[in-house]
Amino acid sequence: MATTHLTTQILRQAPPVCGSFRRVTTGLSSSSPLTITFKTRKEPSPKNQKFKWARKLSLVEESSPPKPTVDVEGLATFLYDDLPHLFDDQGIDRTAYDEQVKFRDPITKHDTISGYLFNISLLKVLFRPLFQLHWVKQTGPYEITTRWTMVMKFMPLPWKPELVFTGTSVMGINPNNGKFCSHVDFWDSIENNEYFSLEGLWDVFRQLRVYKTPDLETPRYQILKRTANYEVRKYEPFIVVETIGEKLSGSNGFNAVAGYIFGKNSTTEKIPMTTPVFTHALDPELSDVSIQIVLPSEKDISSLPDPSQETVKLRKVEGGVAAALKFSGKPTEDVVREKEKALRSNLMKDGLKPRIGCMLARYNDPGRTWSFTMV
Repeated sequence: MATTHLTTQILRQAPPVCGSFRRVTTGLSSSSPLTITFKTRKEPSPKNQKFKWARKLSLVEESSPPKPTVDVEGLATFLYDDLPHLFDDQGIDRTAYDEQVKFRDPITKHDTISGYLFNISLLKVLFRPLFQLHWVKQTGPYEITTRWTMVMKFMPLPWKPELVFTGTSVMGINPNNGKFCSHVDFWDSIENNEYFSLEGLWDVFRQLRVYKTPDLETPRYQILKRTANYEVRKYEPFIVVETIGEKLSGSNGFNAVAGYIFGKNSTTEKIPMTTPVFTHALDPELSDVSIQIVLPSEKDISSLPDPSQETVKLRKVEGGVAAALKFSGKPTEDVVREKEKALRSNLMKDGLKPRIGCMLARYNDPGRTWSFTMV
């Protein structure tokens, strides 16, 4: 499991404004997540080019900004309360926005509050979004930046694929009336965030692929950041039953841990099946492996029956923050080691120092699932 600390991206101060708009910048499953533990190091500051669009969108003139007369801190507090209602029945407070508010994300553009609200309504119908607000902070005299995660299911498709977007929103404030006059989204998963971004459109389409995961309980986690190459997840604690394994892609020991939930325990209790099956490597060679099954979240380790076999143990995993790479197909040993190297390399490229070992989470039974839909 990967442990990281996400650094925040702070924009240079630039006075937002409502002038004319100028455009500028694995277990056994169909996408097996592979997670690595790593130490953290401060991320480099984001390139200014990434935010030039937001600056030009909100720029009044090149002269010094006027002395702030708007309660920007109060507006930041307002967003903490208001944005969680973005997709629920209450909705956001439209009176906090200019009638000519300018909204941009990599594939969407609106120049009025009506268009802005229409876009929100359309997303509610097509995607059933779950919006999670991580933080809100002032980043300029008349500018607030937020960080968020949005998880959506595309309802029109039979398999209802899940789409995940994380990023920041730069909110410009009209100094004349204290209302939001611009809203520019930047996605973590792409480089070109300017409207209209073909890279952004492809990022949407590639998440619509066919995949299958069992309708079973799984450890709970929140996606903090999704890049082009991996996700950063915050896991809640969970309990596993585990024993000694053979290799990351192997199933040696599975019958022993599965036997525990099927009744081979001190009270012969049958415990509901969950997903995924974990294999956890603790050494640099990825050879010191344990195999684990997650137990239902309502179970408490103190009340669970003891395993009947001495080699089978119960353990509470404390959770934490992990980097995960998802991939499809059969997780052979060669494939798993290749993915582990790719994940480790991408983490180091982003300034993170991976720790030794990794986990493979497999969600699907390989004997009952087509390989191209396995996660």
